[in-house]
Amino acid sequence: MDYQTLILGAGAAGMMCAAQAGKSVLVIDHAKAAGEKIRISGGGRCNFTNLHTSPANFISANPHFVKSALTRYTQWDFIEMVAKHGIKYHEKTLGQLFCDDRAKEIIAMLRDEMKQADLWLRTNVIDIRHDGATFSTTVNREGKHHVIRHKNLVMATGGKSIPKMGATGLAYQIADQFGVPVTETRAGLVPFTFSDQRFSGISGCAVDARVQADGPAFDEALLFTHRGLSGPSILQASSYWLEGQDIAVNLSPQLDLYVALRDRRKTDGKKAVTTVLSQYLPNRLVEHLSPMLNIRGNLADQSDRVLQDLADKLHQWRITPHGTEGYRTAEVTLGGIDTNALNSKTMAVKAMPNLYFIGEAVDVTGWLGGYNFQWAWSSGWVAGQAISAQS
Repeated sequence: MDYQTLILGAGAAGMMCAAQAGKSVLVIDHAKAAGEKIRISGGGRCNFTNLHTSPANFISANPHFVKSALTRYTQWDFIEMVAKHGIKYHEKTLGQLFCDDRAKEIIAMLRDEMKQADLWLRTNVIDIRHDGATFSTTVNREGKHHVIRHKNLVMATGGKSIPKMGATGLAYQIADQFGVPVTETRAGLVPFTFSDQRFSGISGCAVDARVQADGPAFDEALLFTHRGLSGPSILQASSYWLEGQDIAVNLSPQLDLYVALRDRRKTDGKKAVTTVLSQYLPNRLVEHLSPMLNIRGNLADQSDRVLQDLADKLHQWRITPHGTEGYRTAEVTLGGIDTNALNSKTMAVKAMPNLYFIGEAVDVTGWLGGYNFQWAWSSGWVAGQAISAQS
């Protein structure tokens, strides 16, 4: 059985690549349906790209690597495809675009775009070999073994995140087999955990916060959970966090609490500090933090110095997570195929030009908010274009 191109992985990057790669393309996935991560993303509505996509929104050992793909296939190109297929969408916040209806519309669009390609689901890879000119891949499909000979191999199998959905890290195994270096991987866009479950008493409490690890600060919601901290601001910061580091949390980034409390002291001096503070922060959070803040008495009893100290603790709260929830709930995998081994214009391995790595498998990780999907579209598109140009 011969094909020009075999694509392993019928996810966002794999399907986009198949749509561009021309004829004689076979896409294989072990899942029962294509695009499972697309289906569950964005609460079932798929945050398919971001209006503000730029190289600055991506993490990689080589931050320049993403520029070529993102420039050649932009968010506007994907939005044009979405519009062409009549899919209604809206901007939610911070440039994030979602389907008005269901994420399945994006999957259907990609399936239509790749209709020239063959798709085998519920198919597992047994062995991959290369004789110097041609790949031979043995797969198990419906209990039968098939040997597929093909010129190009595209690895679009993703990373290790969300193993319950079938994530296996196969791309890293294939990279190792063919001598392609892989950078250290870890869970990204993932909640923080605390072994003492210190926030279990305020689980479900949320606040708009500014959170920063060893990278940019993110102003978005923070959610307290039984296990620790979650919410968009936490997930964003987690991609820049390393074990043992602390994070900085500003619980009131839009309001100077010192100024607010000082001014309220003139009119509400007889009220308890916690009562007034609860008008700016969730009451449950204020009660939880009271022992740390050493809050006592009425507002009128507090000097400027005491109020400033209180405000500083709330604006500059530093806390050290014990860990993260790991790949079990991580939205992405940080690290992966070393970009130094890849051609940024084609996503092919420099030393083996018919072997391609695209999407999440590569050491490129986007911020939360549609950026990782855009990387899938862009990297899949450039690889597909490069393959199509061969014929």
